[in-house]
Amino acid sequence: MSQVLTLAEVESIARHAHSGQTDKSGRPYTEHLAAVADGVAARGGSDEQIAAGWLHDAVEDHVLSLEWLQTAPLAQSVKDMVLALTRGEDEALESYTRRILATPGALLVKEADLASNSDPARLAALDEETRGRLTAKYARTRTLLGLS
Repeated sequence: MSQVLTLAEVESIARHAHSGQTDKSGRPYTEHLAAVADGVAARGGSDEQIAAGWLHDAVEDHVLSLEWLQTAPLAQSVKDMVLALTRGEDEALESYTRRILATPGALLVKEADLASNSDPARLAALDEETRGRLTAKYARTRTLLGLS
């Protein structure tokens, strides 16, 4: 592939694809994507990992199709990370985390994703039951990924 999308183009595509989508607390979902991309950069991630950060939920949330990802002018490593970070509807957490660990670069993106998801300000906006359920899920995910 001779010409791949720039980070600015990937960000624009992700923002457009997720426009109108909100997180569990009602905030624009693009704030989470920006936090993940920024978190990847702050952790020393590559441009490919930052691109995967912008796109990490696009296929899982059905805002971009698997076909789009397969044919998009992206580095194969970006495609591999996005696929690794796309959890199937009924997929066991153990299977999902094994795939992340087996995919070069994906762990750093997931670490930034978990950091954003676990942000106290984000969690504080949720009802107690949801906050408790998600906090336990994120802790289990960190343990399975060796990030505890």
